[in-house]
Amino acid sequence: MYRSEDANETMTAPSGPAPTLFEAIVRKRCVAATYNRGEVVLAPHAAFMRHGELHIAAVTVTRDGNPPREEKVGIFKVDGLGDLRAMDRDFAVSPVFDRGDERFAGEILLQVED
Repeated sequence: MYRSEDANETMTAPSGPAPTLFEAIVRKRCVAATYNRGEVVLAPHAAFMRHGELHIAAVTVTRDGNPPREEKVGIFKVDGLGDLRAMDRDFAVSPVFDRGDERFAGEILLQVED
């Protein structure tokens, strides 16, 4: 909770998928979610709009508890990520993340800093 100028008025911090993802990108923290009926841990590297909907470019850290065969940046529609939650797990910027990737170039809202 945050206090406003008026000591009797309190405001709650923003919640929901967008603020959770934006904070994860800025702090380089993983998020967990349900995706295609499986549990995933993602390292979100960028948030962008596509066809008027919020998407993220993220590296899958684990899927159902197992690491992927290869490290790559996947595109996830935020509406498709169920039960999205922040984790207390840091990540390093992946060398496979390309800031100029044409899949989201020109639509970036926020991306990780080196």
